[in-house]
Amino acid sequence: MTGTVVLDPLVPDWLLWAAVAVAVLFVALAIWRRLAGWWLRALAAAVLLAAVANPSLQREERDSLSDIVVAIVDRSASQRIAEREAQTEAALERLESEVAALDNTELRVVEVGDAEGDEGTLLMTALSEALAEEPQARVAGLFLLTDGRLHDAEQAPEAFPAPLHAILSGEEDDWDRRLVVQNAPSFAILGEPVTLTLRIEDQGAAPETGTVPLTIAIDGGEPMEFDVPVNEDLELPVTLPHGGMNVLQFQTPTLESELTGRNNAAVVQINGVRDRLRVLLVSGEPHPGERTWRNLLKSDSSVDLVHFTILRPPEKQDGVPVDELSLIAFPTRELFLEKIDEFDLIIFDRYKRRGILPSIYLDNIRSYVESGGAVLVAAGPDYASADSLYRSPMGDMLPAAPTARVYEEGFTPQLSDLGQRHPVTEGLEQSAPEGEDGPGWGRWFRQIEVDALPDTQILMEGIDDRPLLALDRYGEGRVALMASDHIWLWNRGYEGGGPQLELLRRLAHWMMKEPELEEEALTAEATGQTMRITRRTLDEETGDVTVTHPDGTKTVLTLDEVSPGRFETVWDAPEMGLYRLTDGEEESVIALGPAAPREFEETIASAEQLDPFIDGTRGGTLAMADGNFDLREVREGRPAAGRGWLGVTPRGAYVTADVTITPLLPAWAFLLIAASLVVGAWLREGRR
Repeated sequence: MTGTVVLDPLVPDWLLWAAVAVAVLFVALAIWRRLAGWWLRALAAAVLLAAVANPSLQREERDSLSDIVVAIVDRSASQRIAEREAQTEAALERLESEVAALDNTELRVVEVGDAEGDEGTLLMTALSEALAEEPQARVAGLFLLTDGRLHDAEQAPEAFPAPLHAILSGEEDDWDRRLVVQNAPSFAILGEPVTLTLRIEDQGAAPETGTVPLTIAIDGGEPMEFDVPVNEDLELPVTLPHGGMNVLQFQTPTLESELTGRNNAAVVQINGVRDRLRVLLVSGEPHPGERTWRNLLKSDSSVDLVHFTILRPPEKQDGVPVDELSLIAFPTRELFLEKIDEFDLIIFDRYKRRGILPSIYLDNIRSYVESGGAVLVAAGPDYASADSLYRSPMGDMLPAAPTARVYEEGFTPQLSDLGQRHPVTEGLEQSAPEGEDGPGWGRWFRQIEVDALPDTQILMEGIDDRPLLALDRYGEGRVALMASDHIWLWNRGYEGGGPQLELLRRLAHWMMKEPELEEEALTAEATGQTMRITRRTLDEETGDVTVTHPDGTKTVLTLDEVSPGRFETVWDAPEMGLYRLTDGEEESVIALGPAAPREFEETIASAEQLDPFIDGTRGGTLAMADGNFDLREVREGRPAAGRGWLGVTPRGAYVTADVTITPLLPAWAFLLIAASLVVGAWLREGRR
């Protein structure tokens, strides 16, 4: 309980002070006149003025409040490496016991995990939010149990109400090795090198090392190993092997003595794009579908088309002199010997042997495919004749043999069972236009009967389920055969038409070995930390997928069939980092966020970022590895840390429970005292 005297004047303040001035004047006059009782009159005036001031005694009933110590505990990913988690638990237990030993002191513990996305450790954000929830006048100390690596220093409180201390995890001899990709483009042009800048850097008390092994793998293929220097930038020229997404994986071995291997790998995803798709279209003779092929290819601005139509075959004898013809000579040698490797795709449209292309040129086309090229044959009656391309050196690579029979009747192309699962034709039936009898493609009116060769993939069928579209691999290249020359009817919209453009686009991309059109593939797409895993296969079933986490743990996932040949599942990954997927046959890698998240950019414990805040509050820094520490009470403004101890500032906060106000004297007592003094002054002056 405390008591104070308060004044509540009965008159306005200015009037009270005026009365004081008048009283002083009269007392001064009495002194000047040397009246014997002047001092009694002065006391009487003072008593009357005190009565007008109305003094009262105010008593407060106070309940003391406890002091609050706030502890922010870092539970981020970097705090779970080595022995840091156990160190943090031991330090927190010690802090709890020390606070419990203090009188009238409470401990508030706030735990901070990994932030969403790749924002890192938001330590100061948590501290600011914790202080906002506590009365500033009761906060006696602030403690950070962390490795000192935070990523929101700009969010620190503007002022700290108490000493700030850091208790750091880790060991003095900690060291770590980190692989950094400093620049990587999101896309690159095929055939042109792109330069990546890599760096392998050692942090902390690292052993002296000249070079370390570095492995590089593309799309999970056979890794290549190199010896590279440490703590130096490495310029690495890379030429992408194929179009579409190329996944480049870099890794350096993890040593037992380093803190973590989470930052020893990096993944770069570069989308390979073709500058131009160079296509050679050779039409054996003019026909209605020829212009359709040409218009389709020319409609794509990324296609460079070279088109030749044989209008005057050698056997044609019409008596017109050669120098009067306006036709362009077919540059066979230049196209099929000197520059054949410059083309990405060669299309033969109703072409048959007429002596224009000698066998050596046709054999060179076979070699071109065997070395990785692509050939599409759009067959008409020419393919069933004695002059068929199948009866040339190209016959070894073609996927189906003609029987010499040609069907001239209407039929509707259909996808085979394999075609419904193959990425080239998967889902094409969904684009079928509406007809009188429901959705369906328009009819064709000619089909060349062929017998498919072993291992040939039949994606479309025609009359009596005979092969219509056949695909095959030959050496490093790919070949496709369309056993009809009436696909142009789809482009003309006959009976509703069909997806000619989409079919041709997919076919060309499959022949260009684009990854998204591979028959057997395991892929993953990430949205934040949610992963969509897709297994594409020509089989009826697929096995489980094993996912290896960044920390080495594994999760087995079962995929569900969502469409013929496509199996999927959606999985929420527990953390950012590099994940490896395999089903025993196919492999894939995916990085959620960066391969080494922000948490693992700097893993050596350090108070460097915290020092400005700690010094400003005269706090201190201790290492968990040094053992136990003590808490001491220190006065505000004094040093709050020393060897083996950290200080808290008692706040002495309280809350007022009750207030009582009692007059010092009743009004009649003031009047009685004043009257007695006045009478006493009169009597004294009367004796004089």
